[in-house]
Amino acid sequence: MAFKSFKIGKYTIEKPIIQGGMGVGISWDQLAGNVSLEGGLGVISAVGTGVYKNRAYVEKTVGKEARPLDAINFYSYPALQKIFDNAREICGDKPLAVNILYAQNDYNRVVADACKAGADIIITGAGLPLTMPEATKDYPDVALVPIVSTAKALRILCRRWKKTHNRLPDAVIVEGPLSGGHQGFKYEECFLPENQLENILPPVVEEAKNWGSMPIIAAGGIWDHDDIQKMIDLGADAVQMGTRFIGTIECDTSDVMKQMIIDATEDDIKLFKSPVGYPARGVKSQLHKNIELGTAPKVACISNCVAPCNRGEEAKIVGYCIADRLTDAYDGIAETGLFFTGSNGYKLNEIISVKELMDKLMNGE
Repeated sequence: MAFKSFKIGKYTIEKPIIQGGMGVGISWDQLAGNVSLEGGLGVISAVGTGVYKNRAYVEKTVGKEARPLDAINFYSYPALQKIFDNAREICGDKPLAVNILYAQNDYNRVVADACKAGADIIITGAGLPLTMPEATKDYPDVALVPIVSTAKALRILCRRWKKTHNRLPDAVIVEGPLSGGHQGFKYEECFLPENQLENILPPVVEEAKNWGSMPIIAAGGIWDHDDIQKMIDLGADAVQMGTRFIGTIECDTSDVMKQMIIDATEDDIKLFKSPVGYPARGVKSQLHKNIELGTAPKVACISNCVAPCNRGEEAKIVGYCIADRLTDAYDGIAETGLFFTGSNGYKLNEIISVKELMDKLMNGE
């Protein structure tokens, strides 16, 4: 069966594949621009734009590592604008999205920054984004796509949006607990059969029918053409895939991170505690061994990146600063980097172009 195009708001996505937004620096201009160029939906991560390239767009940094000072610099608008400009040089006027965490500090400001930078679509997870329409009220053409993990969450969100702004999502992403990075379930809940993607997707499809017509996008643990077909058979219009795109030439992260995932075995990929308050999946690396030994880098909150961390208090409890350690992964520092990946990351065994990957996903090669 041939995969079909679909629409998010006023934007037509030629191929039903959304590249997951991955930060820090995994999906920026090169990856997102090329995915959109090839007919999917490229998604720029708004996380940590202040570490972009040589930190040239940041007013204030700290230390020899040049960590961005406070949220205004960690979520840098000038750097985000440059990322969008570069991506546009690749994909032209094809749809281009941005992923902005609801748990991050300065959420409304960064949403407005992304709209100014040229985002067609805003995707938000890491919390139920009840105030998302308020953040985009001055940009009516920008499509809004929340991430949920249950039909109940979608119902609550639609009721609130309808009441406060007479608006509904332009699409919704349903994310199961096999995805990389932060999850929408507590640790124990991630392993329950009823919370797996194939079981949470159909109820969300049914709930969406109560609110008119919105595309449903399945995410979390999707790897190949057959997985995409399975999700479409369950009622999804498209899928979101993150980890598979790390194995591309155009992926913006370091070669060290790409190799870290290629070298990982199934047993190396674990759920970890995170300062964000949700469990997060990644490769168990030297960082986690050092946390256990008490020799991990000292936590000193510089960037004030996420609200649940409470200015470093939660980071001290779990043993690492997520902003600093994700930045190290982007910079290719294996000893202290935090390397997020989905549960199927161990299947990654080659680095190919985005074009080759999109062809494989569409045609089942």
